[in-house]
Amino acid sequence: MNAVPRGERDAPEGMAWIPARTFRMGSNDHYPEEAPAHRVAVDGFWIDVAPVTNAGFARFVAATGYVTFAELAPKAEDYPGALPEMLVPASVVFVAPQGRVGLQDHFQWWQFLAGADWRHPQGPGSSIEGKDAHPVVHVAARDVEAYAAWAGKALPTEAEWELAARGGLDDREYAWGDEFAPGGVNLANTWQGEFPWQNSATDGWLGTSPVGAYPPNGYGLVDMIGNVWEWTSTYYVAGRDRFTAAGTGAVTSPDDAHTPHACCAPSAAATRPGFTQAELAARSIAPGETQPRRALKGGSHLCAPEYCLRYRPAARSPQSIDSATTHIGFRCVVR
Repeated sequence: MNAVPRGERDAPEGMAWIPARTFRMGSNDHYPEEAPAHRVAVDGFWIDVAPVTNAGFARFVAATGYVTFAELAPKAEDYPGALPEMLVPASVVFVAPQGRVGLQDHFQWWQFLAGADWRHPQGPGSSIEGKDAHPVVHVAARDVEAYAAWAGKALPTEAEWELAARGGLDDREYAWGDEFAPGGVNLANTWQGEFPWQNSATDGWLGTSPVGAYPPNGYGLVDMIGNVWEWTSTYYVAGRDRFTAAGTGAVTSPDDAHTPHACCAPSAAATRPGFTQAELAARSIAPGETQPRRALKGGSHLCAPEYCLRYRPAARSPQSIDSATTHIGFRCVVR
C-alpha cells in the first residue's frame, strides 16, 4: 500500500500513516553496528502513534489469557547447564548501584530477578498501579508477536521503524534535528546524570514516563526516541550483511560516498544475494549463545551519553528473543 489513504476514516485507531520513500538508513558517525549508512526504499505503512501501554497489554491479556515469557519457568532442557535458581519465572531489572562503578561490567546494574514481569516491573512488591499510560515492559519477542497477531498487526522491520522515527527528516542526528536538547529542553526520556548510579531526573522522570510526555516527531509519533527500546522483526546482523536482510526494506545502494574505504566495498547491495529468514536468525546468534537476536531501536530512559548514546534513529542494539527487561517495549504496524 503506497498511495496515501483516502482520509482519516481509513486510519486504524491510534495509528499514523508513513508514506513510502527512500531514505538514508544508519550512520557512519557513531557506533560501528550502525554502519555503513545506506539508501533504503520502504513502502507506505501505518504505525502506532505510541508504544503499547500497560493498559493496552492488559486488555490483550484479559481477552486471551496470555502468559508472558517472564511469567513462565524456563525448561532445563532448553538451557543446558543453567543453575536451578535461574530456572524460575524471572526477568532482567535495572537496579542502580550505590556508588560509582566501572562501565565495563553491566552486571553491576542489571539483575535477573525472580518475580519480575510486566505487572511487577521492579520485581515482587512492585506494581503498575497508576501507570496505565506507561509503556509495557518485560515483554520478550514471542510476547510482542502474540500481541501483534491478536491486534491484527505486525512488528515493524528495522527499516520501517527508523523511517518512522526520523519524522521526515533525513540525515539528522536526532528525531527532531541535530541538537539534543534545543534551548535546554529535553525532548525524550533519557538518563540525566552519571550513569548508572546517579540520575538527576531533571526531565521529571525516573524510569519510564507516560507515553506522549514529550512532543511528537514530524509524523505525529511519540516516544520513538528514549523511554523504552522497541522490538523490531529484523534479525540483528551487522556490517553489510545488514542491508541484504530480507524484510528490512528494498535497498538501493550503500551510501558509499560517506563510507570509509568504500573503494574496497561493492558499489551496490543489489550485487549481493539476500539471506532467508532462517539464515538471518542463525547469523544473529551471538558466540556462545543459542538464541537468535532481534534489532532493538530508539534507546531508552537508561541511555546516557557516556555509556549508551543510542537515543537516535540510526542507533540499534541486539536482544536475544528469549529475554525481557525493564526498559524494552514495542509498537506495531499495519501494511
